[in-house]
Amino acid sequence: MIAINNLTFEIGARALYDEANWHIKPGEKIGLIGANGTGKTTLLKIIVGDYSPTSGTISMAKDLAIGYLNQDLLSYSSDKNILHVAMEAFERQNQLHDEIENLLQKLETDYTEDLLHKLSDKQHEFEILDGYNIEYKAHEILAGLGFSEPDTHRKLSEFSGGWRMRVMLAKILLQAPDILLLDEPTNHLDLPSIQWLEEYLKAFDGAVIIVSHDRWFLDKVINRTVETRKGKLTVYAGNYSFYLEEKAQREEIQKGEYKNQQSKIKQEERLIERFRAKASKAKMAQSRIKALDRLERVDDVDDDNPSVNFSFRFSKQSGRHVVTMEDITKKYPAIDIVTHAEAIIEKGDKIALIGANGKGKSTLLRIIAGADKDFTGKCETGHNVTQTFFAQHQLEALHLENNALQELQSFAPRHTETELRTILGSFLFTGDDVFKKIKVLSGGEKSRVALAKALTADANFLVLDEPTNHLDIASVNILVQALQQFEGTLIVVSHDRYFLDNVANKIWFIEDQKIKQYPGTYAEFDVWYAKRKLEPKAAAPAPQPKKEEKKEAAPVKHHSENKFQQLKKLNQDLAKMEEQIADLERTVKQLEAQLGDEKLYSNPAKLKELNTNYELKKLDLGHVQLKWETLAEQIMELEA
Repeated sequence: MIAINNLTFEIGARALYDEANWHIKPGEKIGLIGANGTGKTTLLKIIVGDYSPTSGTISMAKDLAIGYLNQDLLSYSSDKNILHVAMEAFERQNQLHDEIENLLQKLETDYTEDLLHKLSDKQHEFEILDGYNIEYKAHEILAGLGFSEPDTHRKLSEFSGGWRMRVMLAKILLQAPDILLLDEPTNHLDLPSIQWLEEYLKAFDGAVIIVSHDRWFLDKVINRTVETRKGKLTVYAGNYSFYLEEKAQREEIQKGEYKNQQSKIKQEERLIERFRAKASKAKMAQSRIKALDRLERVDDVDDDNPSVNFSFRFSKQSGRHVVTMEDITKKYPAIDIVTHAEAIIEKGDKIALIGANGKGKSTLLRIIAGADKDFTGKCETGHNVTQTFFAQHQLEALHLENNALQELQSFAPRHTETELRTILGSFLFTGDDVFKKIKVLSGGEKSRVALAKALTADANFLVLDEPTNHLDIASVNILVQALQQFEGTLIVVSHDRYFLDNVANKIWFIEDQKIKQYPGTYAEFDVWYAKRKLEPKAAAPAPQPKKEEKKEAAPVKHHSENKFQQLKKLNQDLAKMEEQIADLERTVKQLEAQLGDEKLYSNPAKLKELNTNYELKKLDLGHVQLKWETLAEQIMELEA
């Protein structure tokens, strides 16, 4: 499909790619990953012809249709409505539509056989190209990306950059190219739209190359991972999680090879030193020196996974109830956010507030943080609560003439310079990077400085609105580590599901204008919510604890059922569940193997059926695993 051979691309004296090779096959779903600055976006631009390689070749069929979504499209604007802009994808169909309308007008005054034949030919071609369904297709994709029916009649210029990017994505998807190149497609999408795009791309017949920092999204969509590193392209035959495991194994092998080679080199060097002084052995020493020079050296493994090596400090502990919300009603002219809603944030809660854009997540955060007072009801902060509020507008509050270190020093004077440099180092500001002025930093770098500020505050309660925006995978990992160490309370809005799953122990969502909660991780919530959608009667809503409601005591066991009998029964149930889990794991692996068959991608109906079955089996597996964990905890409590 596309063959990249011995690609070299230089920027000044630096080779971004150095004789890199990569063959892209039809139907592959590929994640292109790598650290910032390793040339992921550049490679996409080389493929589409925006940049020319220094040397090497890129071969592809002349008629290969490429759809390219890139961040430059954010600036595109038009006074046409978004339905019209999306339907520009159907270039030939639109041309035929106009020609048919023209012929129909002419036939009103010039009814000739020649015009009738032309009209018939045009209508036949229009039908073959499915022209009568193009408006329906456009509506379907725009709805999937979060646009309401009234939105489709609004001008593109009325929407923000992020929403305009969704329209451009819709247009590219409607073109149905042979290969899609998507540069950070989830950047401006909310969770429902991301989930819709996942399903669309999984069923897409063509090839896909995705650059994304969203690990969960990559795991759901891709079946190949290509890492750009040190000027080379390395292919891994699986999704992002597979890549991490496979790379770890490769690095273990490389470490062993490096260690063995270093030992051999030292041994040779000692022999050379001994022989060099003896005239009779000088020739042998020279021979060994040349052999060492010719030796292809194994590189030591670089640590690409920076870790957080600072700890949070706050001077006082909060009371049990951090925030209490009673009878909260918040409305805008066009939408009711919450009506008579109630919720409590308790000490130690790590809450993920999720849902579609426009449902009031950021509004609710501002109410909790005290930044929005325009509501009815009561929102009270508890005893000894000290909070810090991180939102994207705080990037604008950074002092442009300060360098990164000065910005933290002015905000957190209690910390020593060494401590602040350590914190900045954890956020990938190493060496002289700490002296870079804020005004020269990229959006991602500014976001990291603002996050570092928030995390140095003397706060036992963090309110975080989209902290993962502009962050790459390495930076998200750092933030995850930092918040896992945090012993206070937090509530966060983010569309990064990997981040949420590793940080939150409770999920909040707004439904029917009420705040509802699920007591568990995001992965557990995802399983429960998917089951709820598939089987609405079988999966009841998650129980909502009422304010000040005491937990019911566990039912008293019958005296004849002693501890031993309870344990015996629970262990029997556990063994049965383990058999269920093993059976489901085998089924999931078999389905994964079938989905890995490239022939399957030529049969969309079979692919969709297999994908649905695969997702249902994964949900069943997750459900049984959750029940197993609950049962195992009961056994441990009885055995204690």
